[in-house]
Amino acid sequence: MMGSVKAHYEGIKAFSETDFTEDLKAVDVPVLFLHGEDDQIVPFANSAVKAVQLVKNGKLISYPGFPHGMPATEAATINKDLLAFIRS
Repeated sequence: MMGSVKAHYEGIKAFSETDFTEDLKAVDVPVLFLHGEDDQIVPFANSAVKAVQLVKNGKLISYPGFPHGMPATEAATINKDLLAFIRS
């Protein structure tokens, strides 16, 4: 998880200033949202909770205590949930 300071800044700037509301409303396939409740980069209540309400067929799995980097730190748990969603 490396990159320049400028790349990180521009990425955070882009996702924090872009309104995806209409894009999410247009999604018509099943969507799985996975989010750590201790995410200090993208706060859980301001993102995943709102996003899952906007898609037609969304499912949210939240993880108490998991950080923003949970795909790297909690891969076993997340992979199990991803596979279950794909199989459903």
